[in-house]
Amino acid sequence: MGKIIAIGCFLILAFTGVAQEIEESIPWDKEYKLSWSDFKGKIPPAAVPAATTASGISYSYTANLLHHEVKLDFEVNAYFYPNESWYKPQVCTENTLAHEQLHFDISELFARKMRDRLRRTSFSDNVKEEVREIYQEILQELQDFQDQYDWETNFSRNLEKQQEWNRKIAEAMKAQS
Repeated sequence: MGKIIAIGCFLILAFTGVAQEIEESIPWDKEYKLSWSDFKGKIPPAAVPAATTASGISYSYTANLLHHEVKLDFEVNAYFYPNESWYKPQVCTENTLAHEQLHFDISELFARKMRDRLRRTSFSDNVKEEVREIYQEILQELQDFQDQYDWETNFSRNLEKQQEWNRKIAEAMKAQS
């Protein structure tokens, strides 16, 4: 089960800064694969899923007005949050871990989509609201996509659908790289 944590850093015309880390996080990296030791959160009472991956998208930007045109410099990243992620060792398998890894990969896919949208957008002097709107739209798309992934794969139990999603996300990541 994927849990999305929304984090944004809003920086306006000619100011710069760095988003502060709210908690321990692991940035997405194609070379890094999650292990069960990364899941450090406490299992909530009456928890139904076998595991939960807390991941999300964080962004920061600076905007400069040059000759009546807004120039946006930005950074968008996907993160995994160990202290919000948990698993039930007695019921989880390597297939469950691969399912949870794909939740994290999906967060990266949507971070790439946000980067692409920011690159393609012409901003007005209302850049703060425009960036926030893009972020909110991407987060909603991400949540809907994560939910669809869980339902179609039956939370990793439908192995055939899980393999379809593995291929689907791998292809999407190549197309968005």
